Amino acid sequence: MTTFDDRERMFESKFAHDDAMNFKARARRNRLFGEWVGAELLSLEGDDIAVYAAAVVKSDLEEDGDGDVIRKVHADMVAAGIDLSDHRIEKRLEEFMSEARRQVMDEI
Repeated sequence: MTTFDDRERMFESKFAHDDAMNFKARARRNRLFGEWVGAELLSLEGDDIAVYAAAVVKSDLEEDGDGDVIRKVHADMVAAGIDLSDHRIEKRLEEFMSEARRQVMDEI
């Protein structure tokens, strides 16, 4: 084994770790965001909040990026007669991502 091989393995390991942490943070962000939307905007209660949050998490698996989450929440807002722009949805997603990253890092 050479130093180069060791270094390559180290970088691959770090990349895999960072990727896993990012996936956890995105899933946490989507759950937190879904809970907020469900409770605060849609006035859901009890288990309905968790069910809605799970649907938001699941919606993020449709495509890369946040477009799928934004479309889902925006459509739900329109159906509920709530005026919430995509820009405000994106802003709240950013805020929840900061919180999700903090929570994931606290778990390590």
